[in-house]
Amino acid sequence: MNTIKTAVLMALLMALLVVLGGAVGGRSGAALMFFVALAMNFISYWFSDSIVLGMYGARPIAAADAPNLYHLVETLAARADLPMPKVCIIDSDAPNAFATGRNPSHAAVAVTRGILQTLEYEELAGVLAHELSHIKHRDTLISTVAAAMGSAISMLAYMAQWGAILGGGRSNENEGGGLVGTLVAVIVAPLAATLIQLAISRSREYEADRLGGEICGNPRFLARALEKIDYAARNMRPLDGAEARPATSNLFIVNPLAGSKQAFMSLFSTHPATAERIARLEEQARLLGSAR
Repeated sequence: MNTIKTAVLMALLMALLVVLGGAVGGRSGAALMFFVALAMNFISYWFSDSIVLGMYGARPIAAADAPNLYHLVETLAARADLPMPKVCIIDSDAPNAFATGRNPSHAAVAVTRGILQTLEYEELAGVLAHELSHIKHRDTLISTVAAAMGSAISMLAYMAQWGAILGGGRSNENEGGGLVGTLVAVIVAPLAATLIQLAISRSREYEADRLGGEICGNPRFLARALEKIDYAARNMRPLDGAEARPATSNLFIVNPLAGSKQAFMSLFSTHPATAERIARLEEQARLLGSAR
């Protein structure tokens, strides 16, 4: 169901881009900026692992550095039929984790020092299984494509704004949408694109929870981990660097800004409500007959 929802949302985002292009109409610069946006996001996608890991000072480790963590990732990756990803540790007390990389063969899983100190072994397995699910589903690719279209929409809206200011609108209906088209381009389209991108992010979290619950062997392991991580995110100092980079918050298993002023209403949230995620995992565990 969540896969279908993601496909529908991606189609809506593409449709919005096409409609906006029609509203702006006839500007050769629109096509140019569209391809510039694609190029920028392609570069971001290709180097996403090194960029994001560098942002948070994630340090790659070998099996000898943290044997329990490394071998747990190795076991879960084999269970998920995935290549062994790079394993990294972030020097932060805030418990959290994320996965990155352009495909399963070039992937990394990063966990904070705080999550290793906070979670039980089975709960950590649930978190790592969730992150491996993102890798298996190529969610980084989905997010990047969505970001590319969102960036193109924003650029077209910017062009429409300045076109209206400098050109005073259009009198020829064949060249664009006039005043109404400009209003849609400048105000409605970028907002709609943002809402769709966030909905895609939330949908992928549900799907990663579901598959993660299967990979780790008991969805309740992940449910207990989410409860602890969410509590810490709301009551501890935010993860170092997260407040300065709110655009990366969708990468983490729980929004690292959940307790800050930057956390917003559910429609504008990068993650589903943790209580709803836990409820779904509990229902999944009940259907699977998993022990508590």
